Amino acid sequence: MSRELSPREIAERSLIKKYRKELWNPFIAAVKRYELVQPGDRIAVCISGGKDSMVLAKLMQELQRHTDHPFELTFLVMDPGYNPENRALIESNAALLGIPITIFESDIFDVTVQVEKNPCYLCARMRRGFLYSKAQELGCNKIALGHHFSDVVETTLLGLFYGAQLQAMPPKLTSKNFPGMELIRPLYCVHEDDIIAWKNYNHLRFLQCACRFTEARDTAGDGVGESKRQEMKVLLRELKRTNPNIEKSIFRAIHGVQLDTFPGFKYRGGEHSFLEFYGDRRDVFGGKDT
Repeated sequence: MSRELSPREIAERSLIKKYRKELWNPFIAAVKRYELVQPGDRIAVCISGGKDSMVLAKLMQELQRHTDHPFELTFLVMDPGYNPENRALIESNAALLGIPITIFESDIFDVTVQVEKNPCYLCARMRRGFLYSKAQELGCNKIALGHHFSDVVETTLLGLFYGAQLQAMPPKLTSKNFPGMELIRPLYCVHEDDIIAWKNYNHLRFLQCACRFTEARDTAGDGVGESKRQEMKVLLRELKRTNPNIEKSIFRAIHGVQLDTFPGFKYRGGEHSFLEFYGDRRDVFGGKDT
């Protein structure tokens, strides 16, 4: 008689069996396409306690288990000021899923709660700095974040609509403030809806954000709340009714930017016009007069 699988084993098997097409394959595609993991890497997988970072941790474990190019993993949890219940939920989920987490503390929530303008932006910036610093202290050369395909598309729209810029979220980024460190996003090609499906299939409950600004979202009738990012989610829902491939089109667009069609752009902190930077070099881009 076959042995009954544990919740951990069921969750792991579902990643590479039931949700192979939706989760494992696009995860591997991103790792290979953007060259995110190299032999000998020491990667700090940053876990917030939400569904995205937890599924990232499990996928990275599976990759480490099956790869021919060994690398090391550290599962890093920063406690920015969670209440005891939320911290306990992170710890219990990590134990349930077999993720050996390392926890360290910061006072980010105490700082950001005093900020009226853009507290979420400040929180994200501070989190990343703390994570880089701790990962480097532990001997890691990369941090892995749980941003996914849907985050990439939404960020692109946010920049366009509210930031007055055409800017995307890159799959990897070299740190300017922490020499030798790199940020990678292995879920770059994974859709949020598929992460939610995996979570529900395994009857798992994760944190959403757990900061002091999430009450409006958690009590919102539409389930997404009032932030600008949630506004993008609602907008994309509406657009997909008439164009189911709208997200794919936006994603492909950031991979096929026609630079010579823009009257100006920013490059390495400086602002330039196309002709100022390249001169009349249509041969470089194969462009033509418009």
